[in-house]
Amino acid sequence: MTRTRYRFLGNDAPYFLTMTINHWLPVFTRPATVDVILESWRYLQAHRAFRLHGYVILENHLHLVARAPELDQDVQRFKSFTAKGLIATLEQSGAQRLLKMLRLFKGEGKMESIYQVWEEGSHPQRIEHEDVMRQKLDYIHYNPVKRGYVDVPEHWRYSSARDYLGQPGLIEIDKGWSGS
Repeated sequence: MTRTRYRFLGNDAPYFLTMTINHWLPVFTRPATVDVILESWRYLQAHRAFRLHGYVILENHLHLVARAPELDQDVQRFKSFTAKGLIATLEQSGAQRLLKMLRLFKGEGKMESIYQVWEEGSHPQRIEHEDVMRQKLDYIHYNPVKRGYVDVPEHWRYSSARDYLGQPGLIEIDKGWSGS
């Protein structure tokens, strides 16, 4: 059986990425934890030429379409930074059950930390054609609808669906992906 190996194949195109909380634990049920993600993306936008084309944040994972000159390194930085920020936020809010689970499910090779927030990898999928970009953005935006959380994509607060309807969202979205 052949396993598909996800990896970055150059940084000259956008990528569809998925990042999952360890054991699908519901970490993003508090606005403060979502803010950790948004602030990290804002930092990357301001300092790392990170272009966010679309996203959705659900209770235990997120999807995004992004590009950057060093996207592979930016993803590593993002996961490291947000793991620390999420742990601090959970500690401040007294989320002992979640913290206990993140400690319990920590991989054996993770010696440098007490917790493991993110599952390994981000499953990067390179997007080279406009029809694939549209398909990935639709997938992202309709994810909360498929789960039954909202009736239409733009009603999900933590998504770029509103941006694509011309309404302001929570973070700047770069819609200039076509042919770039």
